[in-house]
Amino acid sequence: MKILECKNLKKSFGKKKVIKDVSFSIEEGDILGFIGPNGAGKTTTIKLILGLQRIDEGTVSINSFDIEKDFVKAIERVGTIVENPDMYMYLSGRKNLELVRHLYKNITKERIDEVIKIVGLEKRIDDKVSKYSLGMRQRLGIAQAILHKPNLLILDEPTNGLDPEGIVDLRNLLKKLAKAEKMGILISSHNLMELESFCNKVCIIQSGEIIEQNNIKELKKKMSNSFYHFYVSSTDKLDKVFKNINILNECNFEIQIKKEEVTEVISKLLNKKIDIYAIYPKTVSLEEVFMKKTGGNTID
Repeated sequence: MKILECKNLKKSFGKKKVIKDVSFSIEEGDILGFIGPNGAGKTTTIKLILGLQRIDEGTVSINSFDIEKDFVKAIERVGTIVENPDMYMYLSGRKNLELVRHLYKNITKERIDEVIKIVGLEKRIDDKVSKYSLGMRQRLGIAQAILHKPNLLILDEPTNGLDPEGIVDLRNLLKKLAKAEKMGILISSHNLMELESFCNKVCIIQSGEIIEQNNIKELKKKMSNSFYHFYVSSTDKLDKVFKNINILNECNFEIQIKKEEVTEVISKLLNKKIDIYAIYPKTVSLEEVFMKKTGGNTID
């Protein structure tokens, strides 16, 4: 079931085209990493999805409701956090949730207890938020965002400022929400190593256009098939023999080639009297995929 569907989104500010033709979707249980270089259009896309900016062309549907034609029904099952969530520091975590509860209809006290358990704050929920760590505040923010039982959660830079323990807690929580609560989750983040650890899909945007969207495992497998690592007796002057070569040290290099070109590389090495000790396909990281796809542009 598609929870979010963006079709051919376009947005301009004056003469500048910021979003040129963006299409992607999120299904139940998906955790999609939304990444791109500085100024690629991530924040603008999120604002279009949430109805915070008017769409020039294209559509956004949430649970089959158009965000512009039927805003209230489209947005009623959406939860969102942009960086650090807002909360009253002098109140307890529970009091903060009770205040949020009054913004919605038919949210019971039992639901508050339920989300407290989901985010793992049972032992500290009655302490003042000012005594919380940043990771605990992030979990409380997610509790606020899911109080009304949304099935789409949108997070912008959720790991900012978190220590390693806080990042692990957040990662486990999001995986739990996607599976147990049957949510679709959209995460915009610059922390590609973390995204790789819990997202199942990735969408890369560059200059207002989607340049890649795929299952992360499939994308990494596809990219890995073109990179090979060689362990040899010498790498001296091999940069003059091969294109797309990355010499790591005096005995190791990586090269971007097709599978059927491996034997050609072997023949050239043997002709140079270079011994070959090992060859294996290189497993690429999401960060390496991003750099290759975007041409090495800096991510924000």
